[in-house]
Amino acid sequence: MMNKSRTDCTDIPVIVLQDGDMRVSLLGYGAITQGWWYKGQPLILGYDDPTEYLNDPFYLGALVGRVANRIGGAGFDLDGTHHALIANEGSNTLHGGHEGLSRQFWQDEQLSPREAVLVHVSPHGVGGFPGAVRFEVRVRLEFPRLTYSISAWPDRPTPISIAQHNYYTLGSAQGISEHRLQLASDRHLELDDQGIPHGGIVDSASVGLDFSASQPIGQVATDLDHFFLFGTGGKVAQPVATLAAPSGLTMTVHSDQPGAQVYSAAHLSAPFAPHAGVCIEPSGYPNAPNVPAFPSIICTPDKPYHQTLMLEISEAVA
Repeated sequence: MMNKSRTDCTDIPVIVLQDGDMRVSLLGYGAITQGWWYKGQPLILGYDDPTEYLNDPFYLGALVGRVANRIGGAGFDLDGTHHALIANEGSNTLHGGHEGLSRQFWQDEQLSPREAVLVHVSPHGVGGFPGAVRFEVRVRLEFPRLTYSISAWPDRPTPISIAQHNYYTLGSAQGISEHRLQLASDRHLELDDQGIPHGGIVDSASVGLDFSASQPIGQVATDLDHFFLFGTGGKVAQPVATLAAPSGLTMTVHSDQPGAQVYSAAHLSAPFAPHAGVCIEPSGYPNAPNVPAFPSIICTPDKPYHQTLMLEISEAVA
């Protein structure tokens, strides 16, 4: 089946996975997680109508890339060639630009009541990125865990860094200011005035952004949008973040990525409210193609892309 474009189809496929008290709804557009529920409580923000995602400016639940986060100056050099990208946030490229993975239809297949796979083949030159790439996302629901296994196979060297962009609420309708966040991190990337990292690393405690111990999000930062560096050595077995709601629901995040953008959704707007959810987006370093000191995100036919993200829900016993 050929990949569909935005203009030739508005019939968005939906896959629902169920295991015990947990349910997940996935879309064949943007590889979006439309909803995730535990005992009927919504754990993430989402639209009831799948077609609302066609014009969603917030990347709700989407798989973002080819390169997640920001690439400064909307371009990069690779093997002596400059690649000009499409700028979609001022002079920079955010989440792969207007033609990013979150704006594409994906082939979808439900493998079992608890597992689905979504596939998208991105042609050479989309958004200015070199190389044709086959992207695959396997989503498994094994109560109380939700796991994303993300892979990509390019036909030539190209940057790839994917992030899953859920806005986590953990059942709260009052926002996430009182949610407690703990990160396996005491450092984050220094940003310029456009939110672009250029190589500097900041001690988080020195600027009042220390989540190495559990802290209420709203008491630490009202406009949190920073890339925190993990100290777990890329082992999925080690948790990189814990988010706890006042209700007693807790989500533990496991990832093999070197860090994550944490965004407190200060710029969410109607039909949602600012700080209605929080994004925890494990990925490679933002702007890595332009900062030699950062770990490389260049993938090749001999070195394809793989990421595992596992989310686990627990509930405090009254």
